[in-house]
Amino acid sequence: EGLRYRLRMMGIPLQGITNTFCDNDSVVQNVTDPTSTLTKKHNALAYHKVRETVAAGVQRIAHEFGRFNLSDVLTKNLPVYKHKACCVC
Repeated sequence: EGLRYRLRMMGIPLQGITNTFCDNDSVVQNVTDPTSTLTKKHNALAYHKVRETVAAGVQRIAHEFGRFNLSDVLTKNLPVYKHKACCVC
């Protein structure tokens, strides 16, 4: 919901569900399954808000395999061949 708020502040109109893709399968499982339990308090607080948005139908969390995740270029030190594959001009 914070991301949607910031996008609206920049003048980007949003309609419908926000799709969020994650390459961590356990995160997807914990957020989308209301019966999963979180053992760490700081994780529980962070996931609680996301679970609310998923339950309200505002956000959809989906798994994306790491080899297709384009954000890895900005967040990880990739080998040259993977970097070039993501940055084809």
